Amino acid sequence: MGRRNDARHDAVHTPAEPPAEVTHDRRWAGDLRSSIRCAAVLLTLLLLIDWGEGTLTALRGALWAGLGVLLFLVLYPPRVTAGEGWLASRGLLRKRRVRTDLLVSVRCLDGVSQRLLLRDTSGVRVEINPQVLMNNPELWRRLDEDAQKSAASGSLTCGATALRKVSERIDRETALTVFKVSGLE
Repeated sequence: MGRRNDARHDAVHTPAEPPAEVTHDRRWAGDLRSSIRCAAVLLTLLLLIDWGEGTLTALRGALWAGLGVLLFLVLYPPRVTAGEGWLASRGLLRKRRVRTDLLVSVRCLDGVSQRLLLRDTSGVRVEINPQVLMNNPELWRRLDEDAQKSAASGSLTCGATALRKVSERIDRETALTVFKVSGLE
């Protein structure tokens, strides 16, 4: 009788399959703290200057606080996570999740800050900063493996060049880091 209870106990507490590995952006918390610090510094400076000039009022203080909040909203870093077959980017208001094993296109968007635009077969699009991939080799490995699956299945019709550029950039940064650490600059 005791053996049957042990067997049931083991069956209940043993997972049928191992949990899926989820990779997170390791620098996200630091980036979040930096955006909070920048907004707080701006607010503090504006309040100090206004107070020093003797023009600080409740209305002006509220205006400066609004400016500090606006700066925080602009600087808020999206949190990038990835698992087998997917990559997600969560901002303040929304979360976008693209199927990386069903990618249709990958494009590099140039501008003030470079972006990598991923689009899957269902039309979902996610924009991420390539620096996030360079700072987190696990995220890059997950994306690269799934993009290769997409290319092998024929769904990835546009983006091999963009992925190769990102891969070369990551390899170059990794080599520079290795040289710097080993003293071979």
